Parts: sequence; C-alpha cells; structure tokens
Amino acid sequence: MSDLTAAASLAQTQRGSLRGGQQEATAGDVQRFSTRSIITTAISAVLIFVFLSPILLVIAVSFGEKIEGASWVWAFDPSNYARVFVGIGWPDEITLLYAYKLGYTLAYAVLGSLIAIAFAFPFTYFLSQCSRPVQAAWLVFILASLSMSEVFIVMGWDIMLSNRSGLPALFKITGVTDWLKETGWLAVLKDWGLANPRNVKFKTSQLATVLTMAYLVWPYAVILLYAPLSRIDRSMIEAARTMGAGSFTVMRTVIVPVVRIPVMGTLLLLFVYLLGAYVTVTYFAEPAHQTLPVSIYEAIRGATLNAPFGAAQAVVLLITAGVFILASLWLSRLAEKRVR
Repeated sequence: MSDLTAAASLAQTQRGSLRGGQQEATAGDVQRFSTRSIITTAISAVLIFVFLSPILLVIAVSFGEKIEGASWVWAFDPSNYARVFVGIGWPDEITLLYAYKLGYTLAYAVLGSLIAIAFAFPFTYFLSQCSRPVQAAWLVFILASLSMSEVFIVMGWDIMLSNRSGLPALFKITGVTDWLKETGWLAVLKDWGLANPRNVKFKTSQLATVLTMAYLVWPYAVILLYAPLSRIDRSMIEAARTMGAGSFTVMRTVIVPVVRIPVMGTLLLLFVYLLGAYVTVTYFAEPAHQTLPVSIYEAIRGATLNAPFGAAQAVVLLITAGVFILASLWLSRLAEKRVR
C-alpha cells in the first residue's frame, strides 16, 4: 500500500513539474512574440510615417492660397487643381498649357521607356548567351555607368549633338549634309525641327530629349532584364529550333512570352523614373514642349514662389502615374488570362 502511495505521489509530482515547464515555455513564447510584435509595429509605424508624411504634406499644401506679392497661407482652395487642367482664367477662358505639359511628361516617359527596352532586351538576351567572364565584365561596366548622374549624361549628349563638335559637324565634314540637301531630306528634317537651312540640328528638339532619356535608363533596363533572361530554359529554345523555327520565331513565340511579366515590370519602373526627369528636359526640350516637373520647380523655386500650385501639379502627376500603373497591371493580367 505504501508503494502504491509513493508511486502515485511521484506521478503527481512529475505531472506538476511538466505542467509548470509548459507554463514557463508558454510564458516565454508569449514574451518573445510580444517583443517581436512591438519591434515590428514600431518599424512599420516609422516607415509609414516617413513614406506618408511628405505625400500628405504636399496634398495639404496643394489646397493653400497664394497671397499676391507675398507667400501663401493654409486654406482649402481647389482652384489650384482647376488651374492645372483649364487654366487660371476659367470659367471665362480655358487654357490647356499645363495639361499639355502633363501630356509631354507622359509622352517622353513612355517613348523613353519603350526605346530603352527595345535596345536593352536583345542586348541582354545575347549577353546571357555569352561566357561567364564576358557577362561579368559587361555587368561591372553597366553597374559602373549607373554612377553617372543625369547632369553628366546630359553634358555628354550635349557635346555629341553640338553643332560645332558633334554629329552635325561630322555630317558636314563627311558630305552627308550635302547629300541630304541634294535628295531633299534636309527640307524634310527642317519641317520636323531637326535641321536649319545650312545643316542638321538636333538640339533643342524632342528627339534629343527622348533619346537622352532612353540612354539615361538603359542600364537599369539591362540590370532588371538580366536575371529573367538568364533563367530561360535553353531546352525550350533548342526544341523550337529543332522543329524548324527561325531566330525571330523563337524570339516571338518562346522567349518573349516567358519573360513578358518581367518586361512589363521593367517598363513600368522606367516609366515612373522618367516621369521626374528634370535636367534632360530643361536642356534639350523647347520651352513650349517642357514637362510638368519643370513647371513644378518653377512654381516652387522660381520667380512666382507659388508653392500651392506647384504642389497641386505634383499631386496630379502622382495620381496620373498611379492610374497608368494600375491600368498597365490590369491589361497585363487580362492578357495573361486570355493566354491561359
């Protein structure tokens, strides 16, 4: 009887110890989870504050009121947004000056992104076919080129397109200008704003603006496309070629469908990046063809010092970029559903 009592007492003691250990483990897990939650919440709050505060401040300033001959005051004045689309004289007069600037902003960004992708895609594909040392050398060179600022790139393109030391001077020395005059192409280029009666002229012009913007983002396109193009299954390409498909057919039916989502993502990133291009547009675009970022800077830091109007233009540009991105994503998903 005493043995049974001792065994029962020992079992009860072990259950109590086990229950106590489980309670201590549970308490420790709860403490660790709560500490982790506090740290995660604090970091998230800081990130949200840092990200949202500037945007909310810009939105608040955009409703401010400009005081003639002075600065501005806090208010709720939606006329700044109306001025962006219909001008300051609305409803008596409609002026689409800033709406045109928004159109040029979107056009430059779209064309620059498309040209950069058009040149970066085949280059990156053939680069992915090269040996590892060649790939490493090119990638190091491209990554190093990212250190060049927009000002440095614009200066290089300015020298290359200069009438005295750039392509126009080269055309004149090699006789290309005389050939253009004889064939009538110089008159055509003059109608396009790319020539004068004596020689070709690339600046200021929309062509120089778009090409410089494309060159500005071309390294980013190569870096972003390198990984998806390097991971393509080569057996699919070899199978298509075995079945008699040519290089263009393989590119169109095998390679492009596989990487269409990364290409679309790259295009959107380049588009958003070029929306804020300032130095290139200021230097190469004519005043009538300049973009909204230039107008925003002139409103905030220029002679007018109209921060609310500049903030309204910035908000309109932000909303327009968001609409374009959402529309592109929707079209991409729609195309993907059709393929399936």
